[in-house]
Amino acid sequence: MGNSWFQFQQFKIHQDRCAMKISTDAVLLGALTDCGKAENILDIGTGTGVVALMLAQRAPKANIIAVEIDSDAAEQAKENFEESPFSSRLELFYGRFQDYSSEDQFDLIVSNPPYFSDHLKSPDPKRNKALHTDELSFADLATNTKALLKPNGQIWIILPPRQMEELRGVFKGVGLDEFERVIIRDREDSRVLREVSAFSFSGQKSKSRNLVLKNADGSYTEEYRQLISGFLLGY
Repeated sequence: MGNSWFQFQQFKIHQDRCAMKISTDAVLLGALTDCGKAENILDIGTGTGVVALMLAQRAPKANIIAVEIDSDAAEQAKENFEESPFSSRLELFYGRFQDYSSEDQFDLIVSNPPYFSDHLKSPDPKRNKALHTDELSFADLATNTKALLKPNGQIWIILPPRQMEELRGVFKGVGLDEFERVIIRDREDSRVLREVSAFSFSGQKSKSRNLVLKNADGSYTEEYRQLISGFLLGY
């Protein structure tokens, strides 16, 4: 997925100016998030804009604001929004999530956040900004989410399992409890690659399920094929 552009069924993503190209993580978050009743959506760290665009396709009545700290990525995401059939419902905020404020709260927030806090950094400062927590700590993510999320709202996040466990503790400290978890493996017998978790203020008991992306022969599982049906070409 490292091309300068990526064609989806209903929109096209240009990504030559984005440090982080379209990834399976982003596609999973865009496809798994429950957005059926959402009217106001906030996408934190939109990058290319792909998650916001997928949610715009899935939630035809929703207005979406996407936040992006990198100037090149913000400009490119805005262009991707403007060229899409959902342009009238998409808005780009350039800046830090900590500096974003709104008089209105959101019924859905999504994020594929930076999560490296103790890893060696890349020579590329843009990749560092996208991957490391220097610019957006889990504590800041939690505090600002608490202020921006409606009392009955939800936030959906994708992270590796160790970082998700850390985030659960931080979110719990501001009153956000996990109520759904999707455990993602490449193959049935492989380690857990990612978790997509949903949090709310409701305090309801969490439920979990597994998602395996590939069969033993390397082909995509039927469950994953159905998940990405309607988005990726050929599915």
